Amino acid sequence: MTPALFECRHLVKRYGETTVVNDLSFNIHPGECLGVIGPNGAGKTTTIRMCLGLTTPDAGRITAFGLDMPRDALAIKAQLGVVSQMDTLDPDFDCAENLLVYGRYFGLPTATVRERIPQLLEFAALSHKAQAKPGELSGGMKRRLSLARALVNDPRLLMLDEPTTGLDPQARHLMWERLQVLLQEGKSILLTTHFMDEAERLCSRLLVLDQGRKIAEGKPRDLIAEHLEPEVVEVFGQGAVALAHEASLKALAGRVEVSGETVFFYTEDSRALMHALEAWPALRTLHRPSNLEDLFLKLTGRQIREEG
Repeated sequence: MTPALFECRHLVKRYGETTVVNDLSFNIHPGECLGVIGPNGAGKTTTIRMCLGLTTPDAGRITAFGLDMPRDALAIKAQLGVVSQMDTLDPDFDCAENLLVYGRYFGLPTATVRERIPQLLEFAALSHKAQAKPGELSGGMKRRLSLARALVNDPRLLMLDEPTTGLDPQARHLMWERLQVLLQEGKSILLTTHFMDEAERLCSRLLVLDQGRKIAEGKPRDLIAEHLEPEVVEVFGQGAVALAHEASLKALAGRVEVSGETVFFYTEDSRALMHALEAWPALRTLHRPSNLEDLFLKLTGRQIREEG
């Protein structure tokens, strides 16, 4: 395997008595997308901030491109592209000007940035909006402009912190398409996301965090196979929850969970279970393969975590 482009070793970050990131290690190789998933408060954004040199770890080491963070922060950032959760576009500049000004932050010659702008706008499907200001753009357009801006310095590694949050399905799919193109071109990506379908589509490897610790790491399909039964039968409708205690059904499943008014039966082979459920014709069933959302909920729990 090629040497890692980016490495974090035994990172620790504390705020007062709270340890937000706890002995976290991972690496990113050229051309791969590493996804970081976890519930609210898992330490995802703090990890990104440490990787960007915005927050100093209390312990551990970060190296990128053969350089040390934060000692070589400027040299490292020159090879990074960043899309944050929040919109940081300048509202006073149009799309082309946003790219030009950002390029100048990297010390790129004005002529070089101007030459790149048409290609970046075309990549973001915003050629027709070159003179439009961010306030005139839809949410999806703003996110694509932020991605184009992150590419202005031709970075080797992109760090994307929940880049599709708040977008409608069409805008998300277009963003995914653009990110796939970047991966095919050999860019590396560190991606945090709450969307499990996004993680499964884009990520070659996943890091699952909870309470600042790494609780799982691997390829999405490998993690699903390691931690879950291959099939899921969801049962919902009036009285469905009572089936979680039905001994004859529990015997046909490897694991049974309840969330709200839905019962989840996890099983190696669903045929006998589906046949048994015919005794409750008023209830509705959904039979499907196990997925990343099931993995996420098994590893981190179904209880909602509040922000903060």
